[in-house]
Amino acid sequence: MNAEHLAVEPLLAARRLLGATLWSGEVAIRLVEVEAYGSDPAGPWPDPAAHSYPGPTARNKVMFGPAGMLYVYLSYGMHTCVNVTAGPDGTACAVLVRAGEVIAGHDIVRGRRPAARKDADLARGPGNVGSALAITLADYGTALFDTASPIRLELAPELTDPSAIAVGPRVGVSLAADIPWRLWIPDSPAVSAYRRSPRAPRLERPA
Repeated sequence: MNAEHLAVEPLLAARRLLGATLWSGEVAIRLVEVEAYGSDPAGPWPDPAAHSYPGPTARNKVMFGPAGMLYVYLSYGMHTCVNVTAGPDGTACAVLVRAGEVIAGHDIVRGRRPAARKDADLARGPGNVGSALAITLADYGTALFDTASPIRLELAPELTDPSAIAVGPRVGVSLAADIPWRLWIPDSPAVSAYRRSPRAPRLERPA
């Protein structure tokens, strides 16, 4: 399987990333929680919560390129967040890696994440994924399916059993907060907790 498997709509790309292995040097994590993000208004999946929504910029330009590239940005100026581009070339789409299980390089990751109390905490949450893999802004645009890349993605067989995937709203976004584009493997202890943004509109409850 290669980048073409991710050249699809956001939610399907997110499903295909669940269970994949992301390598960074000698460290590898199994992806157990992801979030899909769509396009600018001119694209087929307008998503006001996506970095692509304003259109191409210096920050988000890799989102408008081919699938299978690394999109990295800083959250709150300190947490490196790791994304995989998806969708057809020229159409913005990306999937945020929210959590993973460390499956290689445990000792290396423990050195990077000394505050983690247990293995399940090592790469739980987007900022911790970046820390565990030691990914920085310098890695922006890395081709994840290039065998010569220091950061590589290996897709796994797609999870087809409905009980193997849980679906819910994205975490912490104030716009399009209720779109169910967060996917996770429900039996993984590394999945992060859901936190709704306090800036998101309140859900209307039935009378």
